[in-house]
Amino acid sequence: MTDALGSIDMPERGRSEDDTAESKKPRRGGKRGKKGPFARLALFYRQVVAELRKVVWPTRNQLSTYTTVVIVFVVIIIGLVTVIDLGINRVVGYVFG
Repeated sequence: MTDALGSIDMPERGRSEDDTAESKKPRRGGKRGKKGPFARLALFYRQVVAELRKVVWPTRNQLSTYTTVVIVFVVIIIGLVTVIDLGINRVVGYVFG
């Protein structure tokens, strides 16, 4: 007739039948689990170098432009915080002084 909800022949919600069959197999360490600590350290170093080769480094002109923008922004923020601090200082001095 009709299948009952939650029957045992249906996979869990969000999983296919293949996923449930694979989840019953014991997991093994794979390639990383069989290597010693020095081999893993060397692998890590090679991966870091490979990632650094992918980085697009800025030119000297871009770097000087970015540095100038950051310094100007920091000076503006320092001025803003100084003005706010002096204002709060005067208000507190007026109220409690």
